[in-house]
Amino acid sequence: MRRPLRPSDVLTYLLLAAGAVVMLLPFAWMISTSLKSGEAIFVSPPQLIPARPTLDNYSRIFAGIPMGTFLVNSVLVSVISTALMVLNCAMAGYVFARIAFPGRQVIFYAYLATLMIPQQVTLVPLFALMTWLGWGNTYQALILPASFGAFGTFLLRQFFMNLPREVEEAAFIDGAGHVRIFFSIGLQLARPALATLAVFAFMASWNSFLWPLIITSSQSMMTLPVGLSFLNGRYATDWNVLMAGAVIGTLPILAVYVFAQRFIIQGLATTGLK
Repeated sequence: MRRPLRPSDVLTYLLLAAGAVVMLLPFAWMISTSLKSGEAIFVSPPQLIPARPTLDNYSRIFAGIPMGTFLVNSVLVSVISTALMVLNCAMAGYVFARIAFPGRQVIFYAYLATLMIPQQVTLVPLFALMTWLGWGNTYQALILPASFGAFGTFLLRQFFMNLPREVEEAAFIDGAGHVRIFFSIGLQLARPALATLAVFAFMASWNSFLWPLIITSSQSMMTLPVGLSFLNGRYATDWNVLMAGAVIGTLPILAVYVFAQRFIIQGLATTGLK
């Protein structure tokens, strides 16, 4: 039988509900604004539920900017960079966790220390490197810098360190090497952690604005966050159209999170990140 609710439980639920309202209110206002006409945005008092909702803003955004191109670029860059990030971090995490070699701890801590370096510090040398390689305004420049990460390596290292040694030793007895163990056993057992990292990497790549803004010079290569910046006028902004674009940009992330939320909880529980 469930125990009766205590006053402390009621207070906890009220605080959680209040926090949920605070977190969800900006998203609700974004959707509400995307369904309003230009005049209804500045109505006083503000209306969360539009009196006359309309979908014209969604058609206007596709007519005003190459929204399809921005979406295709964002999907392509995010999916490929996420796949590369997961694979690279999984291999590095397995090596740091299960293979002993001289200087392993020193190299890992030096790699982990790169988390303290702000992105702005590396923008100039990274841009110079991409220019020297002739990759300016290309998919390579958008994808490859986002295909490696110290956080993902740390996340998966923590998971692989918790795997029982007996499984690995049994595979060695059967004649498997580290490569076979990694692909046949390690990746299969690490699916919750891999899904967690995939969601984080996809969100970071999808929402990335500064690097795509710097490295791209034509609309045919721009991603969605950069493309939406064209809706910000110099003297005036159609906020209803801009919010319609923001809703479209939020839907893929929301879909990925809903699909992988079970794996996210498992991954955080099994990697030591409480």
